[in-house]
Amino acid sequence: MLRLLNIEYLKLRYSRSARILIITYFILITFIALIASIEFNIGQIEFRVADQGIFNFPYIWHFNSYIAALLKLFLAIVIVSMMSNEYSNRTIKQNLIDGMSKKEFILSKFITVLVFAGISTLFLFIVSLILGYSFSDFTEFSIVTSDLEYLLAYFVKLTGFFAFCMFLGILVKRSAFALGFLVVWYIFENILHAILKFKIFKGTDTASDIMQFFPLQAISNLIVEPFSRLNAVQAAATQIGEALDKDYGIHWYQLLIVIAWIAIFVYLSLALLKKRDL
Repeated sequence: MLRLLNIEYLKLRYSRSARILIITYFILITFIALIASIEFNIGQIEFRVADQGIFNFPYIWHFNSYIAALLKLFLAIVIVSMMSNEYSNRTIKQNLIDGMSKKEFILSKFITVLVFAGISTLFLFIVSLILGYSFSDFTEFSIVTSDLEYLLAYFVKLTGFFAFCMFLGILVKRSAFALGFLVVWYIFENILHAILKFKIFKGTDTASDIMQFFPLQAISNLIVEPFSRLNAVQAAATQIGEALDKDYGIHWYQLLIVIAWIAIFVYLSLALLKKRDL
């Protein structure tokens, strides 16, 4: 396993574009801290974003996981490019000639996906811990360590998305077309959801029940938006007579659906590679 990981590391090490995208991704995660310095002046009222409780434990685990997950496209580009470069540079054929099996080749890519997701999760944990202890009103150990399941959901979310990108990279071979296919699939899922919700199953939750099994929707469902959890938003909703009773929890069946898709994408990637004449 270490041998396979080392091979992928050497490939990424000498890819300037991959290095830039990876560094940019982690820099942008640290920029979450800049949110703390944003101040708004509304008439005579001045308030700072950090004072609204977004960096309070345990809410920070939800907030930061959601924001950081929005940036996953940077690493997705690296994954897709990594796969397309194997074809354009003919390194995949050379690896197979040198004795690497097709199963080992896919395994090396999936290990890279897991490493990307793992390092991202660890980095997010450290950044969130620093921000939390700097701005949170609650620093008791029991409070700090609650809601850590959002980090698990973040790891599974990234792994699922990157596994999908890995499969698309093998399926389409060219990074631009693979990313284009990703966008088309995203649009397809949204159109299908709209048709089910507003045309076929009006006034019911059936559309959402069906769409939760589609890959991108399943990945998206792992971490729902955190903004409506803020006390200010809840108070505003109460004043206008609206009840915000959204389910913000991390559920085992949602994790299981994404894990199932991860297994499917890895299997399809291997099956496709075995079928092709390289």
